[in-house]
Amino acid sequence: MDKIDRKILTLLQKDATMPVAEIGRKVGLSTTPCWRRIQKMEEDGVIQRRVAVLDPAKVNVGVTVFVSVKTNEHNDAWMRKFSAVIDEFPEVVEFYRMSGEVDYLMRVVVPDIGAYDAFYKKLISKINLTDVSSAFAMGQIKYTTALPLDFAIVVDDDK
Repeated sequence: MDKIDRKILTLLQKDATMPVAEIGRKVGLSTTPCWRRIQKMEEDGVIQRRVAVLDPAKVNVGVTVFVSVKTNEHNDAWMRKFSAVIDEFPEVVEFYRMSGEVDYLMRVVVPDIGAYDAFYKKLISKINLTDVSSAFAMGQIKYTTALPLDFAIVVDDDK
């Protein structure tokens, strides 16, 4: 990855629908070399996919719940089973294995507290959990899908 690739990624993270010709113009490349760089980053897995970012309120999932899970099961088979259970829930938009007091953390989006309660009841019917704690977000202060690129390893082309 070089500085031009980083510039391309910055633009794509802001708007993945931007035409390649416009991206090229903004980074100082013609269309074909710019397109090749994007294709290479897709092939290398740097660009995993291109998606539309939706407004949660407009699709009726305006309530965000952070769900902390503790378990007494710490083995690979249980972790695979738990992961498979979580895959069944479209409400779970992020799912992490954690260090520290909490074993797993999920971000769940639902229309209201009643929908969260239904989610919770369905979850605990499918797998045994030691402790489940929920925290409802009162408001979103910052949200971005753009990753910081300052840490990306850049090859110096000036040598």
